[in-house]
Amino acid sequence: MAKWEFKLPDIGEGVTEGEVVSWLVKAGDVVREDQPMVEVMTDKATVTITSPKAGTIAELHGSVGQVVKVHSVLVTYELGNGGAAVAPSVAAEPAKPEAKGSGPAATAVGDIKEDLPGMSWMKSQKPAAAPAAAAVSSGYYAEKPLATPATRKLARDLDVDLKRVPPSGDKGRVTKDDVQRFKGAAHGSVNGHAGHGAAESASPRSEARGTTARPPVSIPVPSDEAGALEERRPFVGVRRKIAEKMQQSKQTAAHFTFVEECDVTELKKVRDRLKTRADKAGVKLTPLAFIARAVVAAIKKHPTLNSALDESTNELVVRKYVNLGIAAATDAGLMVPVIRDAHNKSILDLAREIDRLGQGARDGKLTPKDLSGSTFTITSLGAQGGLFATPIINFPEVAILGVHQMKQKPVVRDGQIVIGEVMLLSLSFDHRIIDGHIGAAFAYDVIGYLQEPDRLLLEG
Repeated sequence: MAKWEFKLPDIGEGVTEGEVVSWLVKAGDVVREDQPMVEVMTDKATVTITSPKAGTIAELHGSVGQVVKVHSVLVTYELGNGGAAVAPSVAAEPAKPEAKGSGPAATAVGDIKEDLPGMSWMKSQKPAAAPAAAAVSSGYYAEKPLATPATRKLARDLDVDLKRVPPSGDKGRVTKDDVQRFKGAAHGSVNGHAGHGAAESASPRSEARGTTARPPVSIPVPSDEAGALEERRPFVGVRRKIAEKMQQSKQTAAHFTFVEECDVTELKKVRDRLKTRADKAGVKLTPLAFIARAVVAAIKKHPTLNSALDESTNELVVRKYVNLGIAAATDAGLMVPVIRDAHNKSILDLAREIDRLGQGARDGKLTPKDLSGSTFTITSLGAQGGLFATPIINFPEVAILGVHQMKQKPVVRDGQIVIGEVMLLSLSFDHRIIDGHIGAAFAYDVIGYLQEPDRLLLEG
């Protein structure tokens, strides 16, 4: 019985690969045309790939968490003797038989979902499927493995993920022997053997920007008795993207943090005074809207805080617009919805956007545009604000503001000790671009606006 290969379509916008987040079908399933088959997450969005025709699924290519290239085989269909996809109860679309490996790359990409990447997997309570044999290894992973075209072809033929093959060649290059040893070790592991050997003893080096990569941490698999007390889940989707961004930020930006108190007694009074009008306009007015406006006003005085370093050209890109990221906690992890053109918005406009984006993040209904393009980020811990924290910069931005819980504390006004509403602000800066005195000046400008909120109405 002949087979037909469906390849990962060109998703557009310069995307060359995607991570398999969730399979919605399995081998042996009879599918209809346009039926959702798999969720693939790119750097820009989560895409649901649908079936280009009705038929029977023979094989799925790519396990959950595996990165697949555009135009690589995604699904293999079984074809009847006449060249039509086998689908006993579904009308099949006519198609010419294709030789294995010669099928054209599909051009239809399915639907771009308006939700958070990986949300459907994160919300699922079922254990994820075990990774394919080719993905079993000692835990080694290199984002851009070095290998010759012949080695890459061998890896494709053996269904081996090159990113997980420890290299032994010169300068961290993966050789044909590495691929074959890895395949053998993976096969042994799947059949109940330890799988240790040459694939694990090979040098765990890879080239990334001309440096030696740190080998990933490998957690030993416990005995059957101890294993019953542990649960292993694929580290994929949103959580892995967050981890990658945080690691990139910590390894690239030279973080330093500045912490200071802010007396927001007057801010609360102004907010309480305007809340009734905001309610009538259908807007939830929170202190965060005033904080956002204060940040925008302070950025006007310190535009370098709204910049990014283009390392490829050694240029500092200073933005003349402010797209304000507002971190929001969701079931899938911390998201950063973006208020676009915040510099042109009033306090009421900012409050409206904060409420919309926050609710959209919690419901998983934000679009890719809502989650990209921020130039400065505010993260608020609200009632769980603690004393202070050292927030990690939302790379490639150069600064982030952490907002903490408002608490009643003794403050000195006109030489008298009184009870005031006090909030701590924690600001982290990239010391490669922002000097200490610039960061402190920015912080005190933000504090000045919050302690005298009427200035925001006059100067905004």
